[in-house]
Amino acid sequence: MQIITPELNEYMAALLPERDEVLQEMEEYAKQRRFPIIGPLCGTFLSQLALVIRARSIFEMGSGFGYSAYWFRKGMRDGGIVICTDGDAGNRDRALAYHGRTAFQSELHFRVGDAKEIITEYDEPFDIIFNDIDKEQYPAVPELAFPRLRAGGILITDNVLWSGRVIEEDDAKSTQGVREFNRILFGADLVLSSIIPIRDGLGLAVKLT
Repeated sequence: MQIITPELNEYMAALLPERDEVLQEMEEYAKQRRFPIIGPLCGTFLSQLALVIRARSIFEMGSGFGYSAYWFRKGMRDGGIVICTDGDAGNRDRALAYHGRTAFQSELHFRVGDAKEIITEYDEPFDIIFNDIDKEQYPAVPELAFPRLRAGGILITDNVLWSGRVIEEDDAKSTQGVREFNRILFGADLVLSSIIPIRDGLGLAVKLT
């Protein structure tokens, strides 16, 4: 199922300014290897969110080779920090190589391992937590993320519409995980939640207190 028609997607994409050389290389790498990334439309939105809430600390649960982190850093204040996580050391090395070519004043730390375990090592409240781990693991994320967000902080989750499979007769564990996550997210009193229907659906949950 197409969340947005290809024509509208092309129209919106054509409005975006040209990306810098590093972003273009990252997008080409993803295209050649069919590596899923959030893309420039969602990326621009992540930068906007980081800018609007004046983010200085961001934790990513599932970072791939650092594409989303790149967009976050574009919108961050100087002196901030983005903590990336991924289970593949090769993705870490590639991310550090790409990010090492930038002039961002925010720091990038990349941890290799299980994001759900790594986040438990941190107690300080983050401004933003970005969730893009395996979909069957999504239901565990709110319990881990909410206590580690500051008041006014945002939990951002990719793929919450899951190419429309959330409303289809699909019993795959990944689809069940996304559905259950959405149910938990919108049923939680701690946050105010919405779904932004761009690309594959971005879930936004703002912590109230």
